[in-house]
Amino acid sequence: MEQSITVGSKVFCKFKFTDEYRLCEILSERTSSKNSQKEYYVHYEDFNRRLDEWVTIDRVDLSRIQAPEPEKNEVKQTEKRIKTHKRTRMRTRRMEKDEEVKEEMPRVKNIEAIEFGNWEIETWYFSPYPKPYTNSEKLYICEFCLKPNLSKEMLERHQTKCTTRFPPGNEIYRKDSLSVFELDGKHSKIYCQNLCLLAKLFLDHKTLYYDVEPFLFYILCECDDKGCHICGYFSKEKNSSYDYNLACILTLPPYQQRGFGKLLISLSYELTKRERKVGSPEKPLSDLGFVSYISYWATIIFPMIKEKENESISIQEISEKTGITHEDITLTLKHFSLILYKNGQYFINLDDQLFQKYIQKKKEAILIDPNCLFWVPHGKTTTRIRK
Repeated sequence: MEQSITVGSKVFCKFKFTDEYRLCEILSERTSSKNSQKEYYVHYEDFNRRLDEWVTIDRVDLSRIQAPEPEKNEVKQTEKRIKTHKRTRMRTRRMEKDEEVKEEMPRVKNIEAIEFGNWEIETWYFSPYPKPYTNSEKLYICEFCLKPNLSKEMLERHQTKCTTRFPPGNEIYRKDSLSVFELDGKHSKIYCQNLCLLAKLFLDHKTLYYDVEPFLFYILCECDDKGCHICGYFSKEKNSSYDYNLACILTLPPYQQRGFGKLLISLSYELTKRERKVGSPEKPLSDLGFVSYISYWATIIFPMIKEKENESISIQEISEKTGITHEDITLTLKHFSLILYKNGQYFINLDDQLFQKYIQKKKEAILIDPNCLFWVPHGKTTTRIRK
């Protein structure tokens, strides 16, 4: 009966968080190096790919196996060529290597876990680390220089020689134990490539791995007497034709649920305001990205509107004060059904309960303190805290 399970089959597998059997697709198979037992890599339908996992046959309901549908190879190859040609026309040569990696990227997670500082972290997604790192179920990554290692012993040997204690860029922000470093992908290429490979373990749709030169990276760290420990980061294009102020953002799993994502978003807008621009994150947003940004925009916009409830305030005025685009302000108001149309004019519906909720959220949020940010737009000079 086990022989009837092939890659592409649909089976019912016992979910790891409950005893329920859920429909999933077999994406790959292997023989375990630990006990020579056959294992299957499954994706649970209607669930995020971060929950994909290797399972043993005892978790599969062998009475309910759906054979894979035959593939239409010719149609698939034609579609693939069309998509590839479109991408070639739309993207510059600088992105070709990343596109090749994306095209070849398997759906199977290649690294099960990483040791990073004091943390052992289960990974969520595939990341295109070069060989031989992909042959190891667990990587040992130096938390300061981000160099991957194949074993604990190799990491310990590396640590005796590694002198890095903070990201190799300019420290532009410091408040209490938190610091932010600005890195130029052109000048810190290896570090930024390693950062992108690390980030891909926890981001599903990230496509930037090797071509880091056109980007700036802003790395949030929690600092102590041992050094600056990376909590998260965001990247942005140096020259965005769409005025995007953020390309990719990640808070590492051990530091999630601490408000660092909102802190990084607020930094992206503080930089935008200092450039005397308005900005927006790169589109399209993922589902989680949309939720994060709607929450941030509401946290910034609603208290401002409430403060002016007895006066008039325009979207233009809100945009100038916050750095948020007209489109994103309007999107936020529509999302909460706060825009009314009456007698040929648009009005904002002041939902007092909703506004009070976000006024309280703003009080509780960890946002960038502009007084602690030592940064001016590129091309001008300023004093950095640490270099």
